[in-house]
Amino acid sequence: MIGEETLPQDDLAPLLDLVREDLVRTPGTVDVPRIVRVLRRQGRVLGAAATLELTDRIRDHVDGLGPLQALVVPGVTDLLVNDDGTVWVDDLEGLHPTDRRLGPAQARDLAVRLATVGGRRLDDAMPWADAHLPSGIRFHAVLPPLSPGGAILSLRLPGATALSLEDLERLGALGTDARAVLLAIITARVPFLVTGGTGTGKSTLLAAMLSQAPDDERIVVVEDVQELSVDHPHVVHLQSRHANSEGAGAVDLTALVRQSLRMRPDRIVLGECRGGELRELLQALNTGHEGGCGTVHANTAADVPARLEALGALGGLDRSALASQVASALKVVIHLGRRGGTRALEEIALLERGEDGLLEATTALRIREGRLEHGPAAEALAHRLLTGSSSPAAGPSVVGAPGAPRAEHRRTA
Repeated sequence: MIGEETLPQDDLAPLLDLVREDLVRTPGTVDVPRIVRVLRRQGRVLGAAATLELTDRIRDHVDGLGPLQALVVPGVTDLLVNDDGTVWVDDLEGLHPTDRRLGPAQARDLAVRLATVGGRRLDDAMPWADAHLPSGIRFHAVLPPLSPGGAILSLRLPGATALSLEDLERLGALGTDARAVLLAIITARVPFLVTGGTGTGKSTLLAAMLSQAPDDERIVVVEDVQELSVDHPHVVHLQSRHANSEGAGAVDLTALVRQSLRMRPDRIVLGECRGGELRELLQALNTGHEGGCGTVHANTAADVPARLEALGALGGLDRSALASQVASALKVVIHLGRRGGTRALEEIALLERGEDGLLEATTALRIREGRLEHGPAAEALAHRLLTGSSSPAAGPSVVGAPGAPRAEHRRTA
């Protein structure tokens, strides 16, 4: 008989196999009656408290993240398992290691199970997988021999709750004046891009801004993997589909953007621009669909033109054609950065065509120590917000007084 002590990990593995066999025979949830039934088949009995604890542990391994489940706490955005078994987390303190370590077999079993839950194949013939789990977690894994040691897992956790612009201000991601400018951009239906590096909070800010759109607008969100959680009464999500094991059935973002045009959208949102779908978005924004937006990976606002040129080339657009399309379709770049564990708004820039006809990013506002500094495009931004809105409050008074400090003008040819 087993007392009320917790089962060690080595003793948990055979019990997990029995529970999985029981689930095959009798599909359903992992609950206390199921665990008690499986234990009785082994001639084992646990006390009430130990049974509840064991049920939670088994459920974590069957339905959750197994040995990583205990690391899913508020503030954690990423869980990373390296090929040597070390586990790292990204939270409010930044990226740092934990005291947890997975063995090669343990990491592989977890990766294969999560891939299966996400509807993806992961084995020696297909040693990588990218999936969206039912819990909202974005999952990616690579198996040996592509990884030199054990399996590599990358898990992006969804936020517990959708953050508003007020929440972001309270967390220090932006100031009161900057929040007013972002709200004015939404009110004026100015098309924009949220840019930044990995883990800078692009999706979080985009969702917070979209939640400020009027309730009578229909927002169609197109994503590779659903990540945007928008607190708005009329949001429709479209998600791409990978090819099956026979290589058929794929539906990419380009096709979904085209489909979104037929869905009576007031705003078309491309969760992340990463390929030729940028061309479809630009065409949509140039045919009367105002207020569209999306996110793009970029190190600085000045790098955005070069990044867009690279993406445009994937869609068959040369530099001149891209500059022409972007200049009339996208107006504002909202750039985020991260210093340590703090994600914050760093710059707002305008996308314009230079004298040579190429695309350039001109600083309108830069945020330094929570304070707005004007750049060369500040007046142009104020004018754009004023002309794009029915409310004068979205104009120069929001951007700030002309006498504020000015930031430098940067350009990428």
